[in-house]
Amino acid sequence: MKVLYVTSECWPFAKTGGLGDVSYALPKALKKEGVDIRVILPKYSTIPNYLKEKLKEVAVFNVEVGWRNQYCGLLEMELDGIKFYFIDNEYYFKREGEIAYLYGYDDDAERYTFFSNAVLEAMSIIDFYPDVIHMNDWHTGMIPLILKEKYNHLEKYRNIKTIYTIHNLQYQGVFSNKVLPDVLGLPQSYLDNGDVEYYGGVNFMKAGIVFSDKVTTVSPTYSSEIQTKYYGYGLDGLLLSNNHKLKGILNGIDYDLNNPSTDNELFFRYDINSIDNKVKNKLRLQEILGLEVNEEIPLIGIVSRLVSQKGFDLISYIMPEILREKLQIVVLGTGEHQYQSMFNYYDSKYPKKVSARIIFNSSLAQQIYAGSDMFLMPSLFEPCGIGQMLAMRYGTLPIVRETGGLKDTVNPYNKYTGEGNGFSFKNYNAHEMLFCIQEAVRTYNDKEKWRRLVINAMNTDSSWEKSAKEYIKTYKDTQN
Repeated sequence: MKVLYVTSECWPFAKTGGLGDVSYALPKALKKEGVDIRVILPKYSTIPNYLKEKLKEVAVFNVEVGWRNQYCGLLEMELDGIKFYFIDNEYYFKREGEIAYLYGYDDDAERYTFFSNAVLEAMSIIDFYPDVIHMNDWHTGMIPLILKEKYNHLEKYRNIKTIYTIHNLQYQGVFSNKVLPDVLGLPQSYLDNGDVEYYGGVNFMKAGIVFSDKVTTVSPTYSSEIQTKYYGYGLDGLLLSNNHKLKGILNGIDYDLNNPSTDNELFFRYDINSIDNKVKNKLRLQEILGLEVNEEIPLIGIVSRLVSQKGFDLISYIMPEILREKLQIVVLGTGEHQYQSMFNYYDSKYPKKVSARIIFNSSLAQQIYAGSDMFLMPSLFEPCGIGQMLAMRYGTLPIVRETGGLKDTVNPYNKYTGEGNGFSFKNYNAHEMLFCIQEAVRTYNDKEKWRRLVINAMNTDSSWEKSAKEYIKTYKDTQN
C-alpha cells in the first residue's frame, strides 16, 4: 500500500506541538509494517541547517494560487528509511524576526493553499500516486476538495482516497469568504451549499471533514466528545452527521526516542528491573532545582504549554491548598502570562517546594519525566495528550482529568485490587482534582503499593505499533 502523509510540521524539521511528533513517529511505525509511505511538508526557513544541507533538489515548477502563478521548489531527503519531500517558496515559508513562527500570519490561507496545490502537483513530478493521501489538521483540509474539483478528470488521480486526521478541533482555519475565489480558485457553489461555509467565512477543517473518505481523531474518547456541543467548537453537528466515517485512533509515543534505559538526558538510566535508579534521578533533580532533597517527599512534575486548555485555572484556584500537602511541584513550560506569573510567584514564596522554569528545555523535560513521582495533567480537553504516556514510560504516575486521550490511556488506581497505572478525576472541578492529588500522595506513602503501580505504568503499551495497525486497517477500508 502506498501512502502520502501530508503535514504542516514534522520533527526534527519543524515542530510546534504534538502534530510534529506524530508526523515523524507514525510514518516510521507504518514503514515497519510494510507501508510504502512518504512524507511531505513545507520547507520552512527555520529547519535546522544540518538538515537543510542534506536536502536535494528534485524539481522546480509553478503552482497556481487563485489568479497567481507561483514558483515552487521540490526537495527531498531520506531519514530513518523514509523519504521526506519539502515544498519550497521563500515568499510563503521564509518568515523572519525575533521569533519565526510557523503559523499565525495574515496570509495563512494563501500559504497553505499554495502548499496544498503544490502537494497535488508534486505527485506527478515524483511519479508517486498513492492509494491514500493522509492529511492532518486545517492546513491540509482543502486537499480532498481540490483533488475532487481540479484533478478528478485525470486517470492517475481519480482513484486516490483521502483520510483526514483532526489533532485539535479548536484550530479550524477559518478565513474570509473572499479566499474562495481569490486564493482557492473554487466556485461560489461550495460556499452557497454549506460545504465549506462557516458563519459567512470559509473553514478549511470543515472542507477536510466533508470531502475526505475517512476522518480520524487522535483518541476514541475525543472522537465521541467532539460530536457534542461542549467540545465541538461549532462543528459538532457536522461531525455527528459524518460519524459513519469518523474513527478515533490513539496516538503513541516513540519508544526509540523515549526509553529510560537508553535516554542520554537522564542523570541515571534505568528500566523495570532497576527502578531504584529512578530515585537517584529524583534526588539529583531536586538538587539542581533548589528543592529540598528528600526521597520521602513526592515530586509532582508538569511539562506543558501554560494555557487554559491544560487546566491551569484549576491549579491556580486551589494552589494554596495543594501546597499544604507534603509534596513538591516542578513546572516547565511557557504560555499565558497569568499562569507564568502564578508559578513564578509560588516559586519565589516557596522555593523549597515549588520550582518554576518558564522556558522550553527538552533535556530538562526528560529529566522531569524521569525524576518526578507524579505527573499532573488536569486538562479541560485533551485530544490525545503525550505527556501522560511519556510519564508512564518513565515510571511516573499521571494524575489526569478523564477527557479525550487522558481517559483512554490512564487506568485509575483501584485500592481494592491494586490495578491501575495512574490517578484520575471526572469533573472539571478544582477540589475534585485536589482530592485526587491527596489520594496519590497517600498511596505514595505505601511503598509496596506504589512500586506495583510504577511497574504497571512502565508496562503500559503506548508504542505506535498498535496504532499503526489501526491506521492500516482504516487505509484499507477506504479501498472498499
